[in-house]
Amino acid sequence: MRRLGSRGRRLILAVALLGAPLLAGCDRAEQATAKSPPPGVPVTAADVMVRDVPVQIRAIGNVQALATVSVLSMINGEVLNVHFAEGQEVPAGSPLFTIDPRQIQAQLLQAQATLAQHQAAVKQAEANLAKDTAELENAKIEETRYKQLVDGGFVAREQYDTIRTKELTLTATIDADRAAVETAKALVRADEAAVENMKVQLSYTEIRAPIGGRTGNLLLHQGNVVKANDVGNPMVVINRIHPIYVAFSVPEAQLAEIKRYQAGGSLPVEAQVDGVPGGVVRGKLTFVNNTVDPTTGTIQLKATFENGENALWPGQFVNVALTLTRQNGALLVPSQAVQSGQKGQYVFVVKADHTVEARTVVPGAVDGRDVVITSGLQPGERVVTDGQLRLAPGTRVDVKTTPPGTPAPAKSDG
Repeated sequence: MRRLGSRGRRLILAVALLGAPLLAGCDRAEQATAKSPPPGVPVTAADVMVRDVPVQIRAIGNVQALATVSVLSMINGEVLNVHFAEGQEVPAGSPLFTIDPRQIQAQLLQAQATLAQHQAAVKQAEANLAKDTAELENAKIEETRYKQLVDGGFVAREQYDTIRTKELTLTATIDADRAAVETAKALVRADEAAVENMKVQLSYTEIRAPIGGRTGNLLLHQGNVVKANDVGNPMVVINRIHPIYVAFSVPEAQLAEIKRYQAGGSLPVEAQVDGVPGGVVRGKLTFVNNTVDPTTGTIQLKATFENGENALWPGQFVNVALTLTRQNGALLVPSQAVQSGQKGQYVFVVKADHTVEARTVVPGAVDGRDVVITSGLQPGERVVTDGQLRLAPGTRVDVKTTPPGTPAPAKSDG
């Protein structure tokens, strides 16, 4: 083996002296790495909150007008005037349409003339009755006088018989006069009815709003000819929307609870509507149907809303919340914190050492974005609201707190 010279030995010594600090540094880095914990799984968490929450029944409701009227014409005729605009709010009794009244006005004048003629006939018949009655009274007096003369032998019986016949004739004439008076009066009553009917028909030429409400599409314009009682073609439809109904159905199993709380007073109802302050309008439960629908096992309810801001519109579908009572001191967590597993629903609870524990919970009512937890959690604990897919019991986490009322960020597809 070849011996190294003094120069080679000095080179090896220098390399050894330079390498010793490097080896020592690597050893310390390995020791530091071994002592530091692994990085935690990034998650979002929120505190368990305590507050009073309403106990509610939620459903999908359908907005219905309080009353709906299809306006029809009671007579045939031409539409002369339209007194409103489509979609206008009209009060009850306000004019809507004018139908050409000229033909009915002429018929009314004719009926009034016939009435006047028959009223004159009544007066004539009564005058005839009065005249014949006076003649009868005179004939009776003559009959009495002539009877005395006949009995005394002062006049011939033929003269008495003539007077007697005249009396009997006048008696029959008076009966006929009375019948004529009654006939004339009957004609007058018929004429009065005809005049009144013509007045009613004339009133139909002015079509007025039967209820207050909002008008729909104008289906017959000025100049159109309308048919009487044409049910299939209404002139306009009016919906009363102040107040207004929201109809919704709930399972029949909840009926007993609703009736129990309703016995203590009216129950508030909220409907979620865009474009109003707070996003909700408030009304009260006013109707519970008298029968359960056997095909669906539900019962229909109706809530009444004042609808002063026209937030609700007939035919609209809205989310409805019927409040039965309030639950005091309820524990709530964001709804996205609750997961479903083989053993039921659970949440990941963040412990003091920044590891997580899977905790079985029993969810209750929903309050907005939060859900009530009836058992399984304590006030002040923290639960994971996002990132659960990468967690297992004992996993270390890096927590980012979600402020109360702030929805957790959406989960990525990865």
